[in-house]
Amino acid sequence: MKIASIETIRLEEFPAIIWVQVKTDSGHVGLGETFFGPRAVAGCIHEMFAPMLIGKDPLAIERHWRDMFDMANAYGYAGAEARAISAIDIALWDIAGQVAGQPIYNMLGGACRNKVRTYNTTGQYGDNKDMEMAIVDAGTLAKSLVDEGITAMKWAFTDQFADINRGTHISNEDLKLLLKPVEDIRAAVGDQLEVANDGHGRWNLNSAIKIGKAMDHLDMMWQEELIQPTNVDSHLRLADEVDAPICVSERLISKYQFREYLKAGAAEVVMPDLIWTGGITETKKICTMAEAEQRPVAPHDMTGPVNVFACAHISMNAPNVFLMESCRAFYGKGGWYEKVLETNIKVVDGYMLAPEGPGLGTRLRKDVFERSDLTVEVTDEPGNHFHWGGHESPVFEVVGDRGERRVQYRESWTGADPDMVSQQNKR
Repeated sequence: MKIASIETIRLEEFPAIIWVQVKTDSGHVGLGETFFGPRAVAGCIHEMFAPMLIGKDPLAIERHWRDMFDMANAYGYAGAEARAISAIDIALWDIAGQVAGQPIYNMLGGACRNKVRTYNTTGQYGDNKDMEMAIVDAGTLAKSLVDEGITAMKWAFTDQFADINRGTHISNEDLKLLLKPVEDIRAAVGDQLEVANDGHGRWNLNSAIKIGKAMDHLDMMWQEELIQPTNVDSHLRLADEVDAPICVSERLISKYQFREYLKAGAAEVVMPDLIWTGGITETKKICTMAEAEQRPVAPHDMTGPVNVFACAHISMNAPNVFLMESCRAFYGKGGWYEKVLETNIKVVDGYMLAPEGPGLGTRLRKDVFERSDLTVEVTDEPGNHFHWGGHESPVFEVVGDRGERRVQYRESWTGADPDMVSQQNKR
């Protein structure tokens, strides 16, 4: 079995999402996804990664991850490159599960649970108005969540206040306004609903400490990204000052960046974004690192439907996952996930159920490919462009047995610098 083609799929209706399909010569199709800057991601896939992977064994997932990472890390991996790697990695795991006839969580070592508690992040779509209600009618929102069996929620209660002066200061008057929605939730449902705050990395340290302390009496589930994760020491100071657990989160890319925060004790809740940080392969490793530090994991979501499935597989497998993010406006009745996927994720009484079937357990609807707002790009030929910092030398290779080793030209060598010239006759 070989990888025959890799295609990227975009819909104008959902401009931040890009889907990836990896197709094999045996007819298997693996589905992946990532979020933000889709044209940049497509460029990474079609210019760098797809030419490397065409003709290769799709089941060599660990090797492909390392090859792609090493290629991207020649000039900095933590951007569109990491998102592209993440999407391809998910698709390869989908293929592996299909070949084995098993869900991905079984491929990762089996399930620790068959459902995971999910919290609602208050996005909105269609008739759903959760995002607005989180500020203007938070008590009613809280009651509606509890009525559905959902026992936790999150919203960015601080964003509009950070707009005033770029998060450099918050007045006592504004702080009281900031607290009101959470106070309304407590008045409406008491402790039936846990509440987390997402600061979106928009505050300086002094303001973050002030906000965190002011919200502590409301028994927050966690404080997420009150400051940007660019300084481990500042996060450690924040964790020391604020009672609520400090959640360190989706902006950290790969196990290497998470390592610094875990090692310092600055990540009290670990929130990897699977479609940014390196896919299923890397998220599994991050969960294991967090387990060694006795820290809980709550995978990040609030993006597209494939991510929900991929996160669900991690959540069923990793023993230290305690909660998973989702958005009822997206997956629920009238949401947009059902426009894209054949099988939607299932949430019952506040729990996300384990996906069923081999691989991810879902695929793109056929009518997605009939839409007028569709853009598809396909790479189906291998390339011989090897970057100087990548995983293979472009010019020479070492051959022969020990004692009879020699260096010879690669068959693919064209006689020109591959970083500068795209095509030239071979030697």
